[in-house]
Amino acid sequence: MGMGGEGDAKYGVSTGRGRRGAHDGRRGAGDGARATGPARWAMGPARWGGWTRHRAGVACDWDVGRNMLRRDGRSPWLRVIHRIGNTMYTLYLLAFFALGTLTASAQEASPFHPLDLPAANTYRTGSGRPGVDYWQQRVDYTIQASLNVETNEITGSETIRYTNNSPDDLPYLWMHLEQNMCAPTSVTNQLDQPPFIFLGSVFDFSCQGFEGGIFINRIQSAGRDLAHHIYNTTMRVDLAEPLPPGGVLAFDVDWRMIIPPYGGARMGRDEALYEIAQWYPRLAVYDDVRGWNNEPYIGAGEFYLEYGDFDVTLDLPATYLAVATGELQNPEAVLTPTQRERLARAIASETPVSIVTKDEAGNTARTRPSSSGRLDWHFKASDVRDFAFAASPNFRWDAAGWNGVLIQTFYRSEATKWEEAIRMAVHSIKTFSEMWHPYPYPHATTVEGPIEGMEYPMLTFVPDNARVEDLHWVLAHEFGHEWFPMLVGSNERLYPWMDEGFNTFMDLYVAADYYKGTEYGESIEWNPLAIYPDNAVPGEEQALITRPVAQYNLAWTAYNKPALMLQLLRHEVLGPERFDAAFKAYIQAWTNKHPTPADFFRIMRDVSGMDLDWFWRGWVMTPARLDQAVLGVVPRAEGGSNVRLQNKQDMVMPLELRVDFADGTTQTFRLPVEMWNQGPIFTYRVPGTTAVRTVEIDPRRRMPDDERTNNVWRAP
Repeated sequence: MGMGGEGDAKYGVSTGRGRRGAHDGRRGAGDGARATGPARWAMGPARWGGWTRHRAGVACDWDVGRNMLRRDGRSPWLRVIHRIGNTMYTLYLLAFFALGTLTASAQEASPFHPLDLPAANTYRTGSGRPGVDYWQQRVDYTIQASLNVETNEITGSETIRYTNNSPDDLPYLWMHLEQNMCAPTSVTNQLDQPPFIFLGSVFDFSCQGFEGGIFINRIQSAGRDLAHHIYNTTMRVDLAEPLPPGGVLAFDVDWRMIIPPYGGARMGRDEALYEIAQWYPRLAVYDDVRGWNNEPYIGAGEFYLEYGDFDVTLDLPATYLAVATGELQNPEAVLTPTQRERLARAIASETPVSIVTKDEAGNTARTRPSSSGRLDWHFKASDVRDFAFAASPNFRWDAAGWNGVLIQTFYRSEATKWEEAIRMAVHSIKTFSEMWHPYPYPHATTVEGPIEGMEYPMLTFVPDNARVEDLHWVLAHEFGHEWFPMLVGSNERLYPWMDEGFNTFMDLYVAADYYKGTEYGESIEWNPLAIYPDNAVPGEEQALITRPVAQYNLAWTAYNKPALMLQLLRHEVLGPERFDAAFKAYIQAWTNKHPTPADFFRIMRDVSGMDLDWFWRGWVMTPARLDQAVLGVVPRAEGGSNVRLQNKQDMVMPLELRVDFADGTTQTFRLPVEMWNQGPIFTYRVPGTTAVRTVEIDPRRRMPDDERTNNVWRAP
């Protein structure tokens, strides 16, 4: 979400002894008694040179023999020598090339072998940044929709303006109809998979038996019908003629949908409360990496969407309050003068202001300009990838401001723990912004309701959790998604670790800071490491690169393991200064763009100055395991001691070594990962001449070490 065996066997070479010795200390000295596989691994290049020189000498001798044959080809014994020579020559060639293949295989088996990444080009550079020819499509939406609270139905019309910035002619467009996950014939309903158990919570990526979907009434461009073909949650729209590079197509779609009570854990309704998402037909991404990204929506994999502008008008009952992605364009028409005055005060201060108080909630005479008829709510959003909204007649509404951002919480009166939510929200937006990248949108709003936790641009859905700490965690986590994937638009449907994992990593610092000085605050930052033994089960754990629909421990593989990965990269490999600079550069370079895993790997290397292919191989590309061990301590003749260390599994990491000396002193040594360059055994020459009493690997217990019983050595 291991491979290999004991000692050096997992590096692709067999055990054995050799005269040139294992890597022994920083000088690489030999020691015949300890010469195992690493010696041969380290000797690979040298052997190449030795075999080349040897072959050259033999070839020269055979050339002389051939000259003799040419002078007297009639001699029988020379013909015999000729045949023997040819046979030996062939055998030497076979041995030579076999050795080359074995050496190449050994190098590829090394954890430091370069990752096989897509070649850099003018679209995506070797430094992990968008290239001079980078392009992505743009999609702008103008939507008019009406909510019928009697039938729980939305009817809508949209005009889509699609700009083809690619170098390709597009004969058709692919669109997402995610609400069709609720259709009886959907893949999700046909499979009828059981719900996920997600860190103790039930997460059901289905519609729980509800039969719904999106029903397309019309698709036209310039008054002409466009042929379209619906395949469960995707739809192909065939164009009258291909859309050329640089071309713009405007087309209209009319549709309707019935709102499910529970829409795959991402949207739904609860009595008079509506949390609406995946509600309009929208374009799939066409990119330089895969062309059309038209993977179906099954439930576990989230979304990958194009950026653009939204101009949305929502027709709602006049008794309802609404909040949505984007800025409200007509507050005078839908808010009372008191609410507008309170909002003006709220945005100017971090001190919370009640826009709709507990006493006012549900009292339409005090909260609505009109208590009869219907009102249009008009919202606009620029450069976002999605649009969602929530509506209810009985919201409480708190707000505050930070750095020009309006921060808001909407909740029902019975959700009493939410009275603290506005302070949690301000702290989350402020901490994320100060640590990583400024919050990019005009407002940050969270809504209490039936959804376990979901994120959209400027708007999140969060439940009323039983514990206030859980409320904080989910609230902060969903706000963290405003950076990943709202701002940095990676492909969630393929790589959830690039948004869920990155976000969980950031959440740990927010939670630790908010609850600083409490037991929870002191322990939460390293929670992914604490739950490692229960989740990283040998033989069952999956690589992070696994698609979300194939993951059977999504909470670990998509969320907590990548968070642990980034923690260790920040604290144990690069250090905060190098890591933070690289991580911030990644966010900045890919704001409102579509990065891939290779782009992330490359920019982290480029900015940090450290080749990290070994790290990504062990943490992302494979379910590698870590087991660092002390093999023994050997006194040196001149005084002092050598500590023999072993990497017993297929993941490599730096090593921290605490040494207790006979004179009562203690020193801690941090050895970089390059210690394993020449193989899985390393001899560390402890500085000084004082005898060693005790040696312990990873004394702070920061590594996910499979076997800690071999981490300690004590003098007899």
